[in-house]
Amino acid sequence: MKKAIIGRKVGMTQIFTEEGKVIPVTVIEAGPCTVIQKKIAEKDGYDAVQLGFEDVPAKKLNKPQLGHLKTAGEDIKKYLKEFKLEDSASYNAGDVLLADVFAEGDFVDVTGISKGKGYAGVVKRWGQHVQNHTHGVGPVHRSVGSMGANSDPARVMPGKKMPGHMGVEQVTVQNLRVAKVDPDLNLIAICGAVPGPRGGIVYIKDTVKTHKVKNVQAQPASVNPQKASARR
Repeated sequence: MKKAIIGRKVGMTQIFTEEGKVIPVTVIEAGPCTVIQKKIAEKDGYDAVQLGFEDVPAKKLNKPQLGHLKTAGEDIKKYLKEFKLEDSASYNAGDVLLADVFAEGDFVDVTGISKGKGYAGVVKRWGQHVQNHTHGVGPVHRSVGSMGANSDPARVMPGKKMPGHMGVEQVTVQNLRVAKVDPDLNLIAICGAVPGPRGGIVYIKDTVKTHKVKNVQAQPASVNPQKASARR
């Protein structure tokens, strides 16, 4: 990847284009992010940078965490994330990345933790069908039903879709377009929805999708001489 940054989801709103179209966007407070650590291939086996986001009081961290963070200077950050950037060699510990690393029109992948929805049944969690609402079914219309386990193997196999905790999972939404960047306020507006609740931490990086730019040249319109003469 070429560019990446850590941010906090502010919420959703809408912006208007010059043509008057409404675009739903998610506003993200991206950065400032400090380069906490720099990984090099000769020492670590790969090139990468570790970014830190959001200041935190020193009293809330232990001595190993403080020792690791102070290698980048006086900035003490709460959230750390490592990114394998193509130009990692050009960064040094203490460098600051702002929202202007991205520009309007860029396509990004956004990773965040989805909203928690508590304990859910199989109908809501996995989209399974309900039983027929007929006489004799009883109050089990939304139950999971048979587990399908006979005397062999005499147990429920791991991974079976059953009721349980829904949400609070890492989700990545790919190929979202950056609608607007405000470098003064460190805000990035991204078209569409981004995983997680308001105030959740998200990681923005270049999309892994490929975009082919079509080189379309304007061709002169063909004129039918008969129609042209008829107009005259």
